[in-house]
Amino acid sequence: MRLVVVGCGYVGLVSGACFAELGHEVVCVDTDVGRIKGLKAGMVPIFEPGLAQMIGRTVAAGRLRFAAELPDLDEAVDAAFIAVGTPPSPDGHGADLRHVYAVAEAMAGRAVRRLLVVTKSTVPVGTGDMIEAIIRARRPDLELDVASNPEFLREGSALHDFMKPDRIVLGSGSPEAIATLQAIYAPITQFGVPVLSTGRKGAELIKYAANAFLAVKITFINEIADLCESVGTDIDDVADGIGLDRRIGRAFLEAGPGYGGSCFPKDTAALIATAQDWAVNLRLVETTIASNDARKRSLARRVAVAMGGSVNGKRIAVLGLTFKPNTDDMRDAPSIALVAALQRAGATLKVYDPEGMPQARSMLSNVEFAVNAYDCAENADCVVVMTDWDEFSTLDYDKLANLVRMRLVVDLRNKLDKDRLRVAGFTVASIGRPAQGPAVLAPQPASKAASDGPGRSPRLRAVNGSAPGHLPAAQEVARPDAIAIP
Repeated sequence: MRLVVVGCGYVGLVSGACFAELGHEVVCVDTDVGRIKGLKAGMVPIFEPGLAQMIGRTVAAGRLRFAAELPDLDEAVDAAFIAVGTPPSPDGHGADLRHVYAVAEAMAGRAVRRLLVVTKSTVPVGTGDMIEAIIRARRPDLELDVASNPEFLREGSALHDFMKPDRIVLGSGSPEAIATLQAIYAPITQFGVPVLSTGRKGAELIKYAANAFLAVKITFINEIADLCESVGTDIDDVADGIGLDRRIGRAFLEAGPGYGGSCFPKDTAALIATAQDWAVNLRLVETTIASNDARKRSLARRVAVAMGGSVNGKRIAVLGLTFKPNTDDMRDAPSIALVAALQRAGATLKVYDPEGMPQARSMLSNVEFAVNAYDCAENADCVVVMTDWDEFSTLDYDKLANLVRMRLVVDLRNKLDKDRLRVAGFTVASIGRPAQGPAVLAPQPASKAASDGPGRSPRLRAVNGSAPGHLPAAQEVARPDAIAIP
């Protein structure tokens, strides 16, 4: 089938490439001439594992091409997808739909006789009605259908999520539109992928409701992690215990620094705005947003607690900057709040991310950018893990121990092997776990730990009368909110 996808951002590029991979003929359109020139030259503007290879493969096969102008939407075009960005509105109330409506106007001008418009952009309930009204006002002669087909792509695994989805949601009151969309997705659904056909508003709301629920789940486990720290148990055990309940599931029960990225923050806010427009209270979602924002603000206090109460004059290494691994997306990343708060508290920062450095350079100031994780950690008083990239879990901890000034790791993703770190002489502070020291319990200079001799673990000793294997009592009871961070 012949498809047009308007928007060459994350959703548009992934959708266009995957449609072409399924065998359809696809034109991806974007008004950013520079981006189109780059794509034609083989330069993919976003990092997503496997995407560049898929684009190269389908372009070479003649099934995918790029254009800076919308082509004629004639009888040869089976569907035209809207996949442009919907950032937060300038007034802070809901989503900014100017790009969506501009595409609708453009499609009205290029349509010939019949047109199926499909919204892939994440849009508030009722946007499809507005798109239809815009096009009908300009082209009352058209045979027009407007459908909603929300995406459920996770950055870092988007190709898998598109080609092997949990479900496909089709929203339209037109049997013809539903039939066309079913034909488009037939190469996927033939393997038993569930298809939910619903009304247009239902499809629009499903997307927002799904993201809001996941945000609630993340926030819930983060709050339970705080309780685990206070009572002295391990959040991973608790998450496993509740995740084994099939009604709950283990996914999104990973305690950490809070959610970020391009979807959850803006989509929860947009859902709240929609509910307010309809005089409906969504108190659970409102509380989720507030809790997540507070968690991001508390991250620097966690680091300060681990460092004895102050980061002033300290050199801190931050490993990972993107909001999650396997993406270069820095939008609303928790690392941004952490870096800013630590700087205000007087710390000097050196940072590293495997893919996010280009974006980070435009978003972070007065930091030193490292070339790799070891370079980042050199002479650091504390190493903070902000993003759970796989490469961080395979670091040589003995090598790391000989590079840092103080053997202290604050693992805000619970990614690193705490037992291996302790053997290497590190004190480890993580999320939802009792803090654990090495043989030398208080953070000690690397040179002190190394004095025990090469290849040997530091000698066990107690600090302030505490038993080996536990932090001093003052550190055991410290809470992140007990340390003032400007």
